[in-house]
Amino acid sequence: MKNKNKISNTSIGQVGEQFASDYLVEMGYIILERNWRFKRAEIDIIAKNDNCLIFIEVKARSYTAFGQPEEFINAEKEGMLIDAAQRYMESINYGWEIRFDIISIILTKSLQIKKIDHFKDAFF
Repeated sequence: MKNKNKISNTSIGQVGEQFASDYLVEMGYIILERNWRFKRAEIDIIAKNDNCLIFIEVKARSYTAFGQPEEFINAEKEGMLIDAAQRYMESINYGWEIRFDIISIILTKSLQIKKIDHFKDAFF
């Protein structure tokens, strides 16, 4: 029997991505794409800031009993994001500076931000 009060992981992810987008805009980033897909990979946010193209993975959780949100990005996920980013750059004929960031968000039970961390240049 499902708990009707339990919030789905999809809902947490969508709320987290919106908070991340809002945060980035407040920090002066320009959002170019959200949920850009290539094959099995999805880039949560593609943004531009100071002539740098930034591919951002958003991880949102409502609890940390099993670890911090950013700890759930493994080498396979990084590889998929890098492949998708290369495909995106080819599609727009982009050849300048790039960066891969992680935005980690911990939400309260009422889906408000409890903590947000922005890890710039997190991998590559």
